[in-house]
Amino acid sequence: MNPQRRIALFGGTFDPVHEGHMRVARLARQQAHLDEVIFIPCQQSPHKKQSSSACIDDRLAMLRLATTEPWMRVSDYEARTPGPSFSYLTVEHFIAEHPQTEWFWLMGCDQWNALPRWKHPEILARHLTFLVFSRGEIPQPREGYRMIHLQGTHPASATALRDPGGGHFLDPQWLHPAVRTHILNKQLYQ
Repeated sequence: MNPQRRIALFGGTFDPVHEGHMRVARLARQQAHLDEVIFIPCQQSPHKKQSSSACIDDRLAMLRLATTEPWMRVSDYEARTPGPSFSYLTVEHFIAEHPQTEWFWLMGCDQWNALPRWKHPEILARHLTFLVFSRGEIPQPREGYRMIHLQGTHPASATALRDPGGGHFLDPQWLHPAVRTHILNKQLYQ
């Protein structure tokens, strides 16, 4: 009998995907003993008023360039779904595909704090263990939710990478070389 697989879903805009995202995925894999991390770029976040700077096709392409390890996978599930991307629907989709898997959701502490305002968080709580990465702040336990606090750091910021007036605009230390080349070739964030 095969042992139950442990897979984390890692949703976000990934606009652009950066080395911080990769660092968090590696920490999650290591600390939660994951078999796989699935990166899921959203078509449109229900939590963000403005649309992404890069289109979904470019964000998918950048993720595919950045996910270079065999345990990393990119899903276009939310990219193919019209309208706002609701996490509970994504979770239901993956559970239906692989019901024998132990599922996790990888997120930052800011989203952990916002989770009660998400659509149907009780569905997420029933099916997932949350892997919460924080930048200094310690995530507080929440009744009815399983949560693992990931220990580690990363300095990268998608907002800073997109800001032509800032000191980290397209910073090569924060971007996979192939992702940076894609951004430059497509003239994204200019």
